[in-house]
Amino acid sequence: MKKLFFVIILVCLMAMLFVPALTMAEEKGIVRCDPAAGKDCDFNEAKAMLERILDFLVKTIAAPLAIIGITIGAILMMTSAGNPNRMGMGKKILYAAIIGLALAFGTSAIIKFVLSALKGGT
Repeated sequence: MKKLFFVIILVCLMAMLFVPALTMAEEKGIVRCDPAAGKDCDFNEAKAMLERILDFLVKTIAAPLAIIGITIGAILMMTSAGNPNRMGMGKKILYAAIIGLALAFGTSAIIKFVLSALKGGT
């Protein structure tokens, strides 16, 4: 029963986090060039599209997942009540979430640096 309750809460949290982000992505659009409307796709538009995809992945997927992981890990550690298995699992989840968030932001910084170099420093 507790597992079912946990799964329902997790699904509700995921829905609250991702549904608004997905609808915002459809509003703005990832690919903004339209040859039929006279706006051709060029190399700069491709780079801008990569930046929008990267921002979407980091801000709407990686960061909320890391927050959920940090929260779950902290809750497991606080409610371990001296159980070393739960404390260890909470630490593993917490460390994995922090490392994943650091990798996401680090990768974002590296890719943005490379894209700015390709744009000519602008």
